[in-house]
Amino acid sequence: MNDAVGAIVLAAGFSTRFGSNKLLAKLDNGNTVIAQTTQRIDAALANSVLVTRPELAPMLSVCNIELRVFDHAERGMGATLAYAMDFTKAWSGCLICLADMPFIAVSTYRALAEQITDDSIVIPRFQSREGNPVGFGKRWFPQLAALDGDSGGRSLIEANPQSVIYFPIDDQAVLNDIDTTEDLGRFQSPA
Repeated sequence: MNDAVGAIVLAAGFSTRFGSNKLLAKLDNGNTVIAQTTQRIDAALANSVLVTRPELAPMLSVCNIELRVFDHAERGMGATLAYAMDFTKAWSGCLICLADMPFIAVSTYRALAEQITDDSIVIPRFQSREGNPVGFGKRWFPQLAALDGDSGGRSLIEANPQSVIYFPIDDQAVLNDIDTTEDLGRFQSPA
């Protein structure tokens, strides 16, 4: 386990396409989306922080990782990510994880974390398709902390192609974020 790399779990979205709070939706195994996501991240990495908005915090406080509340989540994913960077100062790298991806394997998180160097940007690739989480070395922390609006780290990736490592991974779940109830049903792990 790479103790110097941590995970930022973004859980401040508004679930508009899902129709209700997708993070609290139940999976076939009885876990909620957010519980399974954070359990897997916690099993893979020694450091992690979950960032959410005030009205979700009471419901997500049962998660097994550090919880931080961002009062201005309506400003978008970039602003939320910038806020989260305050909690990464001791890390050498971070994985930017989406809270609505509960099926990513623990081994996938570990493998991605192992690829992160101080100046790299690591993107998982499953069958030539880019997925999440994306890893950033410490060199990129100031730029991530300066993000605003709804644009996440994509602008850094596009402006710095020489630093991007596309890491092949045999885990289709890196492509499967849950936006709708149909997604939830389609991505459920097989029994």
